[in-house]
Amino acid sequence: MMLKMQATDFGNSRNECRSRAALRMARRVVIKAGTSVVANDDGSPSLTRLGAIVEQIAALNQAGVEVIFVSSGAVGMGKNLLRKQARLNMSFKDLHKSDSHHAHLGSGLHASYAAAGQFELMNLYQSLFSPKGVTASQMLLTQADFGDAHHLQNLRYAVDRLLSLGIVPIVNENDAVSVLPGTTQEAEPVFSDNDSLAALCARTFGAEVLLLLTDVDGVYTLPPTHPKAKLIPFYHANTEQVGIGVKSAQGRGGMAAKIDAARNAVAPGSACTACVICAGSDLDVVRAVLSKDWDGAETGKGTLFATPESCSDGARDMALRARREARKLQALPAEVRRNILNAVADALLTRKDEIVQANQLDLANAAQDKVAGPLVKRLGLTDEKLATLVTGIRQLATLPDPLGNVKAKRELADGLELSLTTVPIGVLLIIFESRPDSLPQIASLALASSNGLLLKGGKEAYHSNTALHDVIGDAIEKGSEGLISKDIIGLVTSRGQVNDLLSLDDTIDLVIPRGSNALVSYIQENTKIPVLGHADGVCHVYIDASASAEAACRIAVDAKTDYPSACNAMETLLLHADTVENGVALNVLQALRSAGVKCLGGPKAMKAGLSDVATQKTKHEYGDLTCLVEIVDSIDEAIDWIHENGSGHTEAIVCAPDSPAGEIFLQKVDAACVFCNTSTRFADGYRLGLGAEVGISTGRIHARGPVGVEGLLTTKWQLRSLSGESYLATDFAGADPKRTFTHKNLL
Repeated sequence: MMLKMQATDFGNSRNECRSRAALRMARRVVIKAGTSVVANDDGSPSLTRLGAIVEQIAALNQAGVEVIFVSSGAVGMGKNLLRKQARLNMSFKDLHKSDSHHAHLGSGLHASYAAAGQFELMNLYQSLFSPKGVTASQMLLTQADFGDAHHLQNLRYAVDRLLSLGIVPIVNENDAVSVLPGTTQEAEPVFSDNDSLAALCARTFGAEVLLLLTDVDGVYTLPPTHPKAKLIPFYHANTEQVGIGVKSAQGRGGMAAKIDAARNAVAPGSACTACVICAGSDLDVVRAVLSKDWDGAETGKGTLFATPESCSDGARDMALRARREARKLQALPAEVRRNILNAVADALLTRKDEIVQANQLDLANAAQDKVAGPLVKRLGLTDEKLATLVTGIRQLATLPDPLGNVKAKRELADGLELSLTTVPIGVLLIIFESRPDSLPQIASLALASSNGLLLKGGKEAYHSNTALHDVIGDAIEKGSEGLISKDIIGLVTSRGQVNDLLSLDDTIDLVIPRGSNALVSYIQENTKIPVLGHADGVCHVYIDASASAEAACRIAVDAKTDYPSACNAMETLLLHADTVENGVALNVLQALRSAGVKCLGGPKAMKAGLSDVATQKTKHEYGDLTCLVEIVDSIDEAIDWIHENGSGHTEAIVCAPDSPAGEIFLQKVDAACVFCNTSTRFADGYRLGLGAEVGISTGRIHARGPVGVEGLLTTKWQLRSLSGESYLATDFAGADPKRTFTHKNLL
């Protein structure tokens, strides 16, 4: 039959090549084998096909790819088993009547097939996986497991835990207790067959790729048996004509179900960015599609489906949707923006448990992956962090409206007035690592300034970012009473999408990276879009000769230990030589060491015996309870050291209140933030009263230091004829002009 289907236009062959290559970079995949792949026509298991699939899954597993295997075939195996058992216990007369009798048993017979077949199927897989050194586990799922929030939380944790231990979960519907399709149910089914179950698993468990193995090579323009049928390598959808042949006699699905499942798996917002429908009879197909080491001639097997956002046209569409909604928000009264911000703050509290549960999954995965301590510290979402976020967002909602503020006003001529007003930048792309609390901070600033926003968080915070994005998206629509769509904030879930987004210099207006030096450098080198941010946070605290021991100890310890992994934490302590003589230096070092700080010594500090371990670098961001200690002979030497070894982020001096050193330091040090008698940890949007910060900039153009709402604004000139008369450039020209310029400043 012919099936006319509308899908999303995924672009050209360039997008297909990029998406095909991205398949081999996937960290987590779902592979589904249909009944026609698992079983022969008589219902017996196909050991040849299953053996090949198991071998290829084992190879992926050993290469560090997490594989979830969704397998059909239990009902068919159970049916054969029960028939065989029945024949052993029946007379010839009973056997003759058995088939017609069984036809009336309905779901009860189906359940008995499933119950018997599951045991046989798992025994078979156990015998196939064990020689490969791979452990498999069985997961039988029902609609209730996905429909109940508590069940779903436990299910996600169980899957993540199994995968983290290198175990392959073998998933199937629990047909022994499930309701058959077509029978009465109280609610709409969450999945109707193993194809839709596989798609649901891919979305729910954060898989990047779904592979649907079936009895044909992919999706065709005509039924596959037709002589003019052509394989569709990349699923386009300009009202594509898709040909579907006769449905397999085995299983409940079919090609229509597989197409629906593929499209659902890669729908916008899913971490699953690609799905391939291909032939399970091809004994190399899993390796050819997913393996990094595949060296076969054919790599473009099957039909590829991909998220719109994973292709350049889709990335552009995501950015354009954000811009459209941002322009709508800009045109609305300031009260709407305030309502949205308060709705976001409320939602972070009312849905806190949901957010924390998602964060716990990320923390558990980080522990299994042995993520570095500073990153884990940034990854955690505590009640205290959420409370701080809520306070900052509410503070932001109370600030004066940043839009439409007149920065300058001038009379050009009598009745002709020029004004310079604040407007949003447009569409922002924020790329951040580890810290999921960055997401609501950034989102609230974008909403307050009516900017569209695209967010890309680190993979280690996938569950946290997804939950926060859902919560904030719902709050936007609720707070605006449906006037603004959640599309104003897009969440990027695949690394492959980032490069496409970085190429959109005609659509995205500003990129703000928040993360490592390597991340910032990569983005700066791979985009024409303006980049705002900082590469390093090498911050200094200079203890002047006039400083008291108490003030020096308190500020140095706070700057280093309050949040050691933050970019505004002290990394280098500079001590005036006089502090070594008067005992202040010793007090500070004792206080730091008592707080658990490891102090490395610079050349002069080592010579003075202030440290036992010499530093290897004079410019370094430690991100933990380690710092460099060095001695300087004067404030000018301290400033020169800072300019040579600092990153222009935040620098602080500790001195006596009446010492001129404080003002000298504030005036001479060239950095985004320069403080006197305060901790470097004050370099923060919330602490500086900005409500929150989208990042900290060490650049010198547009914005510098913690970037709040003001840093997300630009300006536009507005010229008005106050009298209603027409003004022409020619009126002001010539030897005897009709009009003359006054150029009178009004503001």
